[in-house]
Amino acid sequence: MSTPSHQSAPKHVSATSTPGHTAEEEQITAVAATLVLAYGLHPADITRIPEGTATDNYAVVDQTGRRHFAKVYRTREHLHLERTSVELSEYCADGGVATARATRTREHELIEAHGPLPMSLWSYVPHTASAEGGLAGARWAAVGTAMGRLHRRLSSHPAAVPTREPGATVCDMAASRHRFERLIHAYQHKSRLGKFETWALQAAHERQTILGDIERALASLPRLTVQVLHGDMAGPNVLFKDNEVAAIVDFRPPASGYLAWEIARLGCDPKSVLDNSAESWLTGYTDLTLAYRDANPSASADDLVSSLRVGCAAMLCSAFPLSVPVERPHIVDAAMEAYGRVRHEAALILLDRLPTMEEALRDTLR
Repeated sequence: MSTPSHQSAPKHVSATSTPGHTAEEEQITAVAATLVLAYGLHPADITRIPEGTATDNYAVVDQTGRRHFAKVYRTREHLHLERTSVELSEYCADGGVATARATRTREHELIEAHGPLPMSLWSYVPHTASAEGGLAGARWAAVGTAMGRLHRRLSSHPAAVPTREPGATVCDMAASRHRFERLIHAYQHKSRLGKFETWALQAAHERQTILGDIERALASLPRLTVQVLHGDMAGPNVLFKDNEVAAIVDFRPPASGYLAWEIARLGCDPKSVLDNSAESWLTGYTDLTLAYRDANPSASADDLVSSLRVGCAAMLCSAFPLSVPVERPHIVDAAMEAYGRVRHEAALILLDRLPTMEEALRDTLR
């Protein structure tokens, strides 16, 4: 789920569907009908929100002027998993974590699944901007505090008890080698390579060459915390109001993973790394970890220090988005290509400076 701070002009709700309406108008009419029948909510305005990769998202204003966020699922195939995602968000909200609240249907369901349009409805978080553009200034500490509270709450989730697992297994090195071998083979057997594909092939070769270095770096990691996580702790899912985190949104179904990776997923955001000098970025990352520890005092220093190594390794072991032109060419665009280059460059910078950065972070956290 995403809640943008800038929206297009509202589209007024049509009372009925008439011939000649566009597909978007038909969808808005269906959303309006579902809101009335399932939620008892009478919309005055419904605005399509461009964001959303697996859902169609809408900003809704009801007749009392109250604002809502509607998330329409494109398939019913995984609605049971979507429901557990909503339940996880609600569990965190009940524990004081800043997140949007789900609105239940008239039947007290978290997801409307009985009518023609499967949907969830959420409280709207106004006047916000996501962290997608990277972190800077006071937002580093704000993110650390928000993630610390989130992970503290999730550590008590009934789906899994936190455990300590070998840090070396955070990446499946054999699978990574196989992925890059297949990717390189696929590019080499294409009849023609575009500019980005030529670069991606070169980057894949570079990654393949340093996988041994990454494996050795992971081998020295201590045992790290594995627990239930948010599941998609990325910039678009963290909403800021000024310099405070207003909401963490778009939870995945409850599943265990390395705490260090989720910290790094946001803290080692490629754009944040490249938009600052190494010293400035490390200062911000240090602020994040210190605020995180204050909000989650039981957090291990090993998890916080190791997050740098885990984040760097995870980025370099992943073939995304180098693999996109081969596996999902229909989603390749200029933004995807730019992200691929930025992610690759940022990961290599982290790898090159990792020992120095870890030592500085460890000294600060003592």
